[in-house]
Amino acid sequence: MKVVHTSDWHLGQQFFEHNRYEEHQAFLDWLVQELVQVDADLLIVSGDIYHTATPPASAEQQLYAFIKQAKLCLPHLHIVIIAGNHDSANRIETAKPLLQQFDTHVVGRFDKDQPQDVVKLVETRDGLVNIVAMPFLRSADMAQTDSEDNGYARAVKQAYDSAYAQLDDVTIPVIAMGHLHAKGGDISSDSERNITIGGFDSIHADVFGETPDYVALGHLHKAQKVANDEAIRYSGTPFPMSFAERHYKHQVVLIEFSGKQISSITSQYVPRHKQVILLPEKGGATLDELCDALHSLELPQDSEIPRPYLRLRLNANETDSQFRFKIEQALADKRVHFCGIERVSNSAEGDTELLFEDLSKVNELAPLTLLELAYKEQIDGEAPLPVELKTCLETVLVAISEQEGS
Repeated sequence: MKVVHTSDWHLGQQFFEHNRYEEHQAFLDWLVQELVQVDADLLIVSGDIYHTATPPASAEQQLYAFIKQAKLCLPHLHIVIIAGNHDSANRIETAKPLLQQFDTHVVGRFDKDQPQDVVKLVETRDGLVNIVAMPFLRSADMAQTDSEDNGYARAVKQAYDSAYAQLDDVTIPVIAMGHLHAKGGDISSDSERNITIGGFDSIHADVFGETPDYVALGHLHKAQKVANDEAIRYSGTPFPMSFAERHYKHQVVLIEFSGKQISSITSQYVPRHKQVILLPEKGGATLDELCDALHSLELPQDSEIPRPYLRLRLNANETDSQFRFKIEQALADKRVHFCGIERVSNSAEGDTELLFEDLSKVNELAPLTLLELAYKEQIDGEAPLPVELKTCLETVLVAISEQEGS
C-alpha cells in the first residue's frame, strides 16, 4: 500500500499582494503526476487546505478540480483531508456529501461525544487501512482542559485515545493525522500563525500513543521528523510561504506499507515554480550596494519562465530620502515580483533586527512583537514584558483563531 502525505497548501494565499494561483496550480498538477508515477493508493492532506477561513472561489475550484483530475488518472485513489487552524470547519464539512462521490473523506471538526466520526476505514486495492483523521483541535472541541501547563496536551491525548477506542481492527495499518505544533518542531519565523499558547506548544510525541503505525502531521511548514521518529512527520508546505522559508526543501512524503509494517519512507521533492530572492541574504546593505546588486542581478528573460519574488534589505541608518526612487529605477528592467523593502538594524554582536519602513507595514509584525514594542515605548523601556500581559494577549489570539476557523 502506497500512501502520500502532504499538508499546508494554503490555497488562495496572496504573497505580498501577488496572486499565487499559478504556483498553486503548478503544484497540484505536479502532485497528480507524482501520484500517478508512484501509483498511490491513498493521499492524506493534514490541514490548512486554504489560507483563510473564507477562501476565494478560485481556491475552492482548484481543490475540487484537483480531486476530479486525480481520480480520473487514478480511479483507485482514496483521499483523506482534515481541517487546519486556517480552515473553516464548517466549510470543510459542507463539501463532504459531494466529495464522498470521489472517494474523498473530509473531517472539519472533532466532536468529543462522537469520536467515531474522525475514524475512517478505507478500503484500498491493497487492503484496509484505519485513518484517525483528527483535525485541528480547538479547546471547545475537547474534554474540559485545566489551567495547568500540560492541560491542553492531556486533552489532546484524550481525544486521540477516544478515537483509537473506536477502531475495530488494529491488525491492519493505522494512520493518525493531526494539525498541531509538536514539541521541539522548527517553526517558520514569520508565516505560521502562533497557536502555541496555553500548552499548545507542549504536545509531545507520546500523545499519539502506540496505536498508530504512522502519524501524518500538518501546521509546521518545515518538513521534519518529530522526536527523531521516522514514523511521526510533518510533510511541510509544498512551496515557501515567506522569505524565511526560501531554503526549505519542500516535499511530500511517500510511505509504503507491507501489511501493517512500514517498508519505506521517502521524500518526494516538489519543484520550485517561482524563485524567492532576498537581497542581501544576511544583514542589510547600503542603498548603493542594493542598487549595484540589482543592476548585477541576472534573471531569465524568457517570458515563459515565472518571475521570481524579490525582497530587499536596507540598512536602518540609510538616510538618503530618495532611496525608493533609486531602487525603483534599478528595478525598472527587472522581471520580478517586487515584495518591498525592509529596514535592517545590525547590532555590534552581528545579530540583525528587522525594522519596518512605515506604518503600512505594521501588519507584518507579530502581535507579540507589537505588544513588546508598545510596552517599551509607553511603560518601561528596560523591563521585559510582564508574563501576565503576554498570557492575556495569547488568550485573545487563541480566541480569534478559534472564531476564524468556526
